[in-house]
Amino acid sequence: MNAMDEAISKIGVVPVIKLNHPKKDAAPLAKALCAGGVPVAEVTFRAAGAEKAIQLMKEACPEMIVGAGTVTTTAHIDATVAAGGQFIVTPGFDPELVAYAQEKNIPVYPGCTTPTDYHAALKFGLEVLKFFPAEQSGGLAKIKAMSAPFPQFKVMPTGGISLKNLAEYISCPVIAACGGSYMVTADLIDNQKWDEIIALCRQSRTIVEEARHG
Repeated sequence: MNAMDEAISKIGVVPVIKLNHPKKDAAPLAKALCAGGVPVAEVTFRAAGAEKAIQLMKEACPEMIVGAGTVTTTAHIDATVAAGGQFIVTPGFDPELVAYAQEKNIPVYPGCTTPTDYHAALKFGLEVLKFFPAEQSGGLAKIKAMSAPFPQFKVMPTGGISLKNLAEYISCPVIAACGGSYMVTADLIDNQKWDEIIALCRQSRTIVEEARHG
């Protein structure tokens, strides 16, 4: 794995964020995530102003790893790079977007859930794939089955991950990190429940450490 893969894997959990009010919430959210021991964020383009949120989070916490999710166009990639974003996550496998991200020298994690997706990823020399939507696509059982013919990949499952199943996922050696929105729900962010976010992040990190190291 490259340096970015390693850094994200070390944290073990990636908050997947839809930020409706970047100017108001980006900086305090970044500080809450870092305080909770989860200095990484996937800011999705599901809400307008994702690039502004990325910029503000990086300014508030320069040490934080901040990337973009729900990236579906090359314009999204350009906006992410311009904002100081450090990685790209796409919902599915789009060869054009993967090639463009690699051209821009920014790590990319495409959504892959089928053998066809994995074959395509091989051709681009990728090592870590997003597995989305995880639970709805067969969950850990499918991830393990897919790793048999494709042992070279580590996986970041997202979709249906919670405190209840985080330990089960993260203890599997195929898993690099788990993406989730349970610690950054709309309710928590819009109502500025930063202490609850910090607590959920700390719980998540404890689960990751115990699952990996006992």
